[in-house]
Amino acid sequence: MSRTREHTYDVTVTWTGNTGAGTAGYRDYARDIDTSAPGKATRLPASADPFFLGDAERWNPEDLLVAALAQCHMLSYLAACSLKKVVVTAYEDTARGTMAEAAGVGGGFTGVVLRPVVTVADASMVEAATALHEDAHRKCFIANSVNFPVRHEPEIRVAGD
Repeated sequence: MSRTREHTYDVTVTWTGNTGAGTAGYRDYARDIDTSAPGKATRLPASADPFFLGDAERWNPEDLLVAALAQCHMLSYLAACSLKKVVVTAYEDTARGTMAEAAGVGGGFTGVVLRPVVTVADASMVEAATALHEDAHRKCFIANSVNFPVRHEPEIRVAGD
């Protein structure tokens, strides 16, 4: 029986595109995102995972896959909120991807969990803000392109609380 190893990749994506009105309108916000990972540089130098002899201070393909899923969900979500008049004023996601590797046979991702913390302008928006994560998931091009589950565990906050 081959031994299985599991690797995890932690990525944080932060929406920096609130130009003052949040997602009050579809054209009222920028799609700007900062992406970071523990110990990684802010520019995007890349390498392999350190386990595969890469440089731990550089982004690897696994980090980038998790970041792409988190960014795609965020952008789909912000658009859905703007169209449903849910005003998002802040969004940050600490996503984690898990990859299993079996000795001698390769491996692959077994799942990604997105953990967005979303701040909305008013308490009356919390229910819709929560529900719109499902809509965003269905519309995310990257999530629709992978062969493993992408789950989301959102937390909705109200500005000023």
